[in-house]
Amino acid sequence: MNTTRRGFLHCAGFCLLARGGLFFPSPVWAAGERWRQGVSLFGTLKYPPGFTVFDYVDATAPTGGAVRQSALGTYDNFNMVVAGLKGNLGAGIDLIYDTLLLPSLDEASSAYGLLVEEVAYPDDFSFVRYRLRTGARWHDGAPVTPEDVVFSFNAFKKNSPQLSSYYRHVSKAEATAKREVTFVFESPGKRELPQIVGELKVLPRHWWQAKEQSGAARDVGATTLEPPLGSGPYRIKSFVPGRSIVYERVKDYWGKELNIRRGCNNFDELRFDYFRDPAVAFEAFKAGYLDWHEEYSAKHWVTGYDFPALTEGRVVREEFPIRNVGVMQGFAFNTRRDKFKDARVRRAFNFAFDFETINKEIFFGQYQRISSYFQGTELASSGLPQGKELALLEMLREQVPAEVFTTAYSNPVAGSMHAARKNLLHAMKLLNDAGYVVHDMQLMDPATREPMEVEFLIANPGFEPPILIYKASLERLGIAVTVRLVDPVQYANRLRGWDFDIIVDFWTETLTPGNEQRDYWGSRAADRPGSRNTAGIKNPAVDALIDRIVMAADRAELTAATQALDRVLLWNHYVVPQWSYDKLRTARWDKFGRPELMPKYGISAFPTIWWWDARRVAKLG
Repeated sequence: MNTTRRGFLHCAGFCLLARGGLFFPSPVWAAGERWRQGVSLFGTLKYPPGFTVFDYVDATAPTGGAVRQSALGTYDNFNMVVAGLKGNLGAGIDLIYDTLLLPSLDEASSAYGLLVEEVAYPDDFSFVRYRLRTGARWHDGAPVTPEDVVFSFNAFKKNSPQLSSYYRHVSKAEATAKREVTFVFESPGKRELPQIVGELKVLPRHWWQAKEQSGAARDVGATTLEPPLGSGPYRIKSFVPGRSIVYERVKDYWGKELNIRRGCNNFDELRFDYFRDPAVAFEAFKAGYLDWHEEYSAKHWVTGYDFPALTEGRVVREEFPIRNVGVMQGFAFNTRRDKFKDARVRRAFNFAFDFETINKEIFFGQYQRISSYFQGTELASSGLPQGKELALLEMLREQVPAEVFTTAYSNPVAGSMHAARKNLLHAMKLLNDAGYVVHDMQLMDPATREPMEVEFLIANPGFEPPILIYKASLERLGIAVTVRLVDPVQYANRLRGWDFDIIVDFWTETLTPGNEQRDYWGSRAADRPGSRNTAGIKNPAVDALIDRIVMAADRAELTAATQALDRVLLWNHYVVPQWSYDKLRTARWDKFGRPELMPKYGISAFPTIWWWDARRVAKLG
C-alpha cells in the first residue's frame, strides 16, 4: 500500500507505549489534504469559516409549542439500519440522530461539519477523515466516539441493502486518532464519497451492544420498538405502536449553539399520527387535530378547501417551489417477468396512456407530463445528443437503442378521440412486431399461447381513478387488467419479493447525482431485496454511464453523463412516465412563524426552521 498517498495507515493498528497505553501516530499528509469546515462537490462553500448562522434562519426564533402532523399507513420499527428490508420505520425517527455533516439548504451541493468539526481528504479523493467535536455526546451524556462511527458504518453496510450499495466503494472505516475516524475508498477519483460518507447517521455502539431492560440482547440487524438512544435535537417522548409517535426537543442538546443549528429545531414537541386513508387525515386537519397538511391530489387542491377555517383566514394555503430535486414518477414495469422484457411491449403501454384526458378530467389541467428521469433540472436530456454527451454515447452505440442518436425523446400525445385511436393503432403495431396476436378479443403470446394479463399493484387509493381510465385503453388492445389495492404492509412485502407486474413508483434526483444511481438502475441492485431498482434493470450501457457519473471530474462531465443516462433510460421504456408539479402544496393552521428569506433548496423546510408563534395562536382563539 502506498503510504505516501495514504499516510494515515503507516502504522498498522494501534501502537503500544512502554507504559501499556495507546497512541495514534501523527499522520503523513497526502497531496492537497487539509482540514476544512465542510465539503462541496463542485465549487466552493458559500459560508466562510467561523460564520455565525445560515442566511435562511432566524437565530432569534423562539422555542416552544408543538406541531401535529400525519403519517400514512402504520409502523412497527424504530431501527433505521433495517429500514426498507424489515418492518415499517416510524416517521421522524431520523430526528433523534446526528450525522457527520449537515447539508446547507441554500447551496446545491454543500455540507458543513455537524458531529465533526473538520474534514480532510486528498486531491485524489482516495480517503477522507473526520475529526469529531469534543462536545458531541449522546442523550445519556456519553461522548460520541470514532468507535461509534465505525460501528454505525459497518452496521448499515451489513444490514441495509440500499446503503450497502451506496457505500460499496468505501473499503473500510477505522479510528485513526482519539477523535478521528478515517474512511478508505477502494480506488481514487470518486469525488462525491467524502460527502456521501458524511451523510452517515451515527449510532451509539455502547447502547446497541448493551441489553434491553428485559435482559435480552439488542440486535442492530433486527426491528425494535424500544426507543433508541440518539444524539440529535429530539428524542422519543411517547408512542402508541402503529398509531402515533411524539418527539420532544432535547433541552440540553449538545449542538444547539452550533452555527449550523442556530435558529433550527424550535418546537418543543413534534407529533405524528398515523392514518390509513389520506382523506381521513385531511378531515382530521380540517377539524384542527393536525396542524400541517401536504396535498398531493390536484383535484382535491382545487375542490377540497372550501371550509370555514380557510375562508376566515385561520388556515393558510401556500405552495413552495421545488428547486432541489428532479423527479421521475411513472408506471414501472417489473422487467424480471417475461411479458415485459421486450421494449416494444413497454413502449406500447405508453401509447395506450392518454395523459391529456386524465389531466383534464381528474387533475384540472394542473400537471405536466414527465419526459425525463431528471425532470425539472438542467440534467434532463433534450433534443439530440451533442458534444461530450454524444461522445459518451458513441462509445456505447452497439448497446443502446438506435433512437438515442436519431430521435429526440417525446411521449405520445392524445387528448382527443382521434389522437387516442391513432396512438392505440400504433400500440397494436408495436405489440404485433413483438409477436403478440389478438385471438377472441384477447392479446395472446404466440410462444406460450397465454393471454396478456397485467395487475397494477397500489397502496394509495388516489391512484385508482387515473388507472381505471388507463385500464379501459389497455383493454381495447386485448390486455386483461386488474387493479389491486393493498395495505401498506402487504405492499411493502410484495415489493421486497418483486411480486408485482406494474407499480406506481418515483425516484427523486438531486442536482448532483452519484452513487445512488447504482441502487436506482444498476444491474447489481436488480435482484437485491430492498433496492430501489424496482424495474429490475440489467443493462450494461446503463451501468457504464452510472460509472461515468460517479467518476465525473467536474460539472460539465457530470452533466453530460447524466443526460446520456437519462436518454438511455427513456429509450428503453422501463416506465410509462406520469405527471409532475413543480411546487409543494401545503396547508397549515396559522400558528407558526418562519424566516423572511426561505432557503432556495429547502422547499418548505418545515418544521426545521419554523417556530411556534404565540401571537398567531392567540388570534385563533
